[in-house]
Amino acid sequence: MRIRRVMVLVLLAFAVLAAPAAAQTKFRFAHTIGLGDAQTLATEEFAKKVAQKTNNAIQIELFPAGQLGNDPKVIEGVKLGTIDMGMTGNPFFTSFSPELNVFDLPYLFRDFDHVYKVLDGPIGAEMRRHLEKHGFKALGGLEIGFRNVTNNKRPVKVPDDLKGLKIRTTPNPAHLQAFRLMGANPVPMPFTEVYLALKTGTVDGQENPIAHIYASKFHEVQKYMSLTYHAYTSNVVVMNLRKYQELKPEHQKALQEALQEATAWERALNRKMDVEALAKMKAAGVQIEEQPDRDAFRKAVADTTADEYVKKFGKDVLERIKNTR
Repeated sequence: MRIRRVMVLVLLAFAVLAAPAAAQTKFRFAHTIGLGDAQTLATEEFAKKVAQKTNNAIQIELFPAGQLGNDPKVIEGVKLGTIDMGMTGNPFFTSFSPELNVFDLPYLFRDFDHVYKVLDGPIGAEMRRHLEKHGFKALGGLEIGFRNVTNNKRPVKVPDDLKGLKIRTTPNPAHLQAFRLMGANPVPMPFTEVYLALKTGTVDGQENPIAHIYASKFHEVQKYMSLTYHAYTSNVVVMNLRKYQELKPEHQKALQEALQEATAWERALNRKMDVEALAKMKAAGVQIEEQPDRDAFRKAVADTTADEYVKKFGKDVLERIKNTR
């Protein structure tokens, strides 16, 4: 009896070993954000949640900090399918779908609550669908945040203080136009090149959210920061459309739900990291102008950049965003 029981256990063990392993799909997710940044931490949270929601049927392999190339190369890789998933700022997608430029218009959003109601609601979903024409499935967007100006020349309190400064910007038309209106010389540049450009003086300054500036160590090569909050930027997470369509519906749903949860988690983290980063940069010797004349900045750029958008795409989406409460 005992021998028979042992034999049964042995046969069961062999059966388990011989059983085919559960099918597992691995997706490569690339971006250019450095380690320790809230966005990078959020992608790690996303990957963890995807594994949980799919019982490990889908694994996300992360390639941060430009390991697979700069922002344009990541986007192109996702479009071609050589990279499965990618993430970069909304401005980099405006070359494909210029309608998305609306989200980057200076001083469009009143506050974070206004941002979230627009991006998480029907307007955000409707605008992101434009990317499907170009081979992308936009799963949603993580947060970069409200942008602020840093430079190595002088404090910036009013728009005139930017005159003549070479400022690295995104390639977004609204960002380029805004800095030209204020007399600066905007220099679009991939994010992976910014630190060295600041250090060598190729550009005088740049503009990004507080915690992002600190995590990217720009405070090491910049003397002045001004809290202009001049535009909000979201990070769009995209997947190769064909690969997304090949997934089971429940796995498509799992990806989107996982990103929504990671986004909420990151937004809360960002508020905390902004406070901590500001204190650390002050301690490191960065001179911070906390109360620049934001009304003057708004008057210098908001109406003109909005009018330019309306000329190209009409005022419907812009008015819907402004009227969102």
